[in-house]
Amino acid sequence: MNAVTATIVNPRDIKAYMHRLGLQARVAARALARAETTVKNQALIAMAAAIRRDCEVLLAANAKDIKAAQAAGKDAAFVDRLTLSAKSVETMAQGLEQVAQLPDPIGQITDVRERPSGIKVARMRVPLGVVGIIYESRPNVTADAAALCLKSGNACILRGGSESVHSNIAIAACVQAGLRAAGLPEAAVQVVETGDRAAVGELLAMNEFVDIIVPRGGKSLIERVMQESRIPMIKHLDGVCHVYIDDRADPEKAIRIADNAKTQRYGTCNTMETLLIARDIAPRVLPALAKIYADKGVEMRGDDAARALAPQMKSATEDDWYAEYLAPILAVRIVADVNEAMEHIAKYGSQHTDAIVTEDRARAERFIHEVDSSSVMINASTRFADGFEYGLGAEIGISTDKLHARGPVGLEGLTSQKYVVFGDGHVRQ
Repeated sequence: MNAVTATIVNPRDIKAYMHRLGLQARVAARALARAETTVKNQALIAMAAAIRRDCEVLLAANAKDIKAAQAAGKDAAFVDRLTLSAKSVETMAQGLEQVAQLPDPIGQITDVRERPSGIKVARMRVPLGVVGIIYESRPNVTADAAALCLKSGNACILRGGSESVHSNIAIAACVQAGLRAAGLPEAAVQVVETGDRAAVGELLAMNEFVDIIVPRGGKSLIERVMQESRIPMIKHLDGVCHVYIDDRADPEKAIRIADNAKTQRYGTCNTMETLLIARDIAPRVLPALAKIYADKGVEMRGDDAARALAPQMKSATEDDWYAEYLAPILAVRIVADVNEAMEHIAKYGSQHTDAIVTEDRARAERFIHEVDSSSVMINASTRFADGFEYGLGAEIGISTDKLHARGPVGLEGLTSQKYVVFGDGHVRQ
């Protein structure tokens, strides 16, 4: 494969360009809907082989994006999300192979019931059709999205951030090589090869071609989709994730979990952004945690009670409780008990992922019943909120919606169901 260069699309041609992508995706979706599982799996294995073969090409394309991002003054967290390495390229390849090993949901028939009339009524799992995915700086999303959409029988149009356009085009070339090798249409996975924001507007207006939109980004992107599009969407909104350390927590567990939830990786949506600690246990855990965070370069911003126990903290503002930092910054608040913790989460949280650390079973059960988030955890790091960790393979995103799909969206989240009826000459009386 040769060096990758982003396509320059004349702004006057973007409408025609996007229309062409949509039409090609609709045709490809019909082919994918009838594709055998073995053929889809062959394509996924071939994609993984192409990614491994072209690792150096992918890294060279990614280096262009990194250089441009740094020149544009992007912060370290942004560059971290953008960066590929030989290890992350191998992880992409392994992700494609893992999806190939997952059961194919398409065509599964469940809930078979015989009715008094003699007919049998069941439900069959089917693809959504064409999925439009809008995401920002993570190039690995291109491979993950392609894999999940393909295995679930959906064509997809992928519009990554302009900052990762070279990386995305390079990955898409490997994906399309895999599709060709399996005899599937290359248009089953198409990357928008322009950074022009007008392409997003056109994608959002293509309800004749696109069946669902998956926006993976901040509130401004979600608001734009809601304002401009009539296409249903699966939202991937902010990850304002909390860990609450209860006064009946095991201090050793609490420190280990709160450390991992924040510092295992900073730039992910399931990273803890606010630490809540019960007043009675705070003197036993906060000073130790503050030292760990300080040693790892994490800036802490706390309320007065937290700062009394860890004077090196800065003073938190109201905005800090709403913040998704995606950086080594942490908000810390001392609360009276589990009730105040849940009230805080209800007010400031984003319904993404929240955890309680406690040895009190009744409080743990209250927490998982009453905290209205897509993932709620007991004695575990929020970093586990992930499609791979949940056994879904890769994920298209983590939905903070309540309808259709919620939490990590894997294969099943990219399908729907239809009723099928089995009869033998039956007529309604």
